[in-house]
Amino acid sequence: MKTRIAELRKQHRLSQEELGQIVGVTRQTITSLERGKYTASLILAYKISNFFGLAIEDVFDFSEVEEI
Repeated sequence: MKTRIAELRKQHRLSQEELGQIVGVTRQTITSLERGKYTASLILAYKISNFFGLAIEDVFDFSEVEEI
């Protein structure tokens, strides 16, 4: 899944570690999200989007996610 997390994090001058602490996950989770190797839970997506003051769909690209 593509995200804008790295772009937004850099705009806010935050390290992956700092963003992880803010939203309650490890630096490794932020790294995996930024590389598209991990899909965020709805709660985590909300926390990250809320921190940046954006809607979830403005941070996460769901166009490649299969519908169930």
